[in-house]
Amino acid sequence: MPIDQQLLSEIELFCNNDEEDKKAIASVVERVQLRAGEILFEKGDPGDSLYIVRSGKIELFIRDAPGEKIVLTVAEENDLFGELAMLDKGARTATAVAIEDSEVIGLDRDKLLLLFQRKPDAALDMIGAMGGMIRKADDILRTRVSRNVNEEVEERLTALERIADWIAWFSGSLYFLAVNTAWFVAWITINTFDVGFQRFDPYPYGLLTMIVSLEAIFLSIFVLISQNRQAEKDRIRSNVEYAVNVKAELEIAHLHDKTDRLQEKILEQFARLGEFRRRTPNS
Repeated sequence: MPIDQQLLSEIELFCNNDEEDKKAIASVVERVQLRAGEILFEKGDPGDSLYIVRSGKIELFIRDAPGEKIVLTVAEENDLFGELAMLDKGARTATAVAIEDSEVIGLDRDKLLLLFQRKPDAALDMIGAMGGMIRKADDILRTRVSRNVNEEVEERLTALERIADWIAWFSGSLYFLAVNTAWFVAWITINTFDVGFQRFDPYPYGLLTMIVSLEAIFLSIFVLISQNRQAEKDRIRSNVEYAVNVKAELEIAHLHDKTDRLQEKILEQFARLGEFRRRTPNS
């Protein structure tokens, strides 16, 4: 639907245009209303328009080889998106979906020329916005090339899980064995022999048996908690290894393609060289 020229005054990209320019621009742009969850365009769609968010939020995302969703950016008020496919007339490189009820303004390639003729600085604004999106995409891809399982799990640890890990580690150490051995020897010695202390737990050491049983129960619980966390870490590690394997397969396939193209070029060069020699008389 057409847009009121007064609305352009609220958009940063058009704020420097005078009223005559805004009137001309308003006649060539269109307003698109989106409901939450509605897709504006999908990856692979032909792209000949850029969009400016007037209200709401638009999420731009792609999916990697394993199918995991990668959010490139969330376009908010006055943000540009969709300009890359519009500039090179290529397919959309990401999917745009409305996170909430949103309103966007669309401007296609031909109509964009009118904007640049009337406001050349708009080209610089668009290039700056595109550069910011490329920087965000670079940061995302740089952090997703390889994930550190230990760091990823460490970020999600609760206080109880940290305590359980420490107790599980301590209970499996020689220091824990030495402390328990010294404790048992001292307890049995005091309650069996006359060493100057009152026997508070004589044979068969009922109190000691109860304490040791409670210790075993709690230690087993903490060890199980730690083992469950280790199983979660192993699951994440398996996902990371799968993603790495898929990326490696894609890289190998890409290298095969490059090798095949290189071989074709070499064969073409040999064929041209042979043809040249046949046409050239012997010296």
